[in-house]
Amino acid sequence: MEPRIDLNTNAVGAKLGKRFAGVGLAITQSGLPKSLMELVELRASQINGCGFCVDGHTKELAAAGESATRISLVAVWRESTVFTEPEQAALALTEEGTRLADTGHGVSDETWALVRKHYDEDQAAALVYVIALINAANRLAVITKTKGGSYQAGTFEAIAAD
Repeated sequence: MEPRIDLNTNAVGAKLGKRFAGVGLAITQSGLPKSLMELVELRASQINGCGFCVDGHTKELAAAGESATRISLVAVWRESTVFTEPEQAALALTEEGTRLADTGHGVSDETWALVRKHYDEDQAAALVYVIALINAANRLAVITKTKGGSYQAGTFEAIAAD
């Protein structure tokens, strides 16, 4: 099935997409490790059922040298031994920040305390924005039925740099 609309070739979609990508570029310049951002983006995309974004973030992680074991265990990070405590805190924040309607409480104080144990204020702010932006990107791709499978590593950065 073809996407319902190609937001990159639609004039309004492309204009808005440019600004959207600019926010992403600002986040990448925050100093948060790229691998952490990709893990967070992959986990949110898995939860949201976004094939395009799962494809993209999986390939970006692999291209950056992330192990196949860690990539495949993101979906079950709580039941694995391959993620550091700071990564676990970020993944917990990702899950709670993505499943806002499911929890009834948003992000728990316990999860926020874990995040602040491992990340300073600027890093915490960047994490919040990464999670918010990937959730928005997931919604764009799911609404338009943009499928995964054809993503080429480096595409996200190329879009943001234009």
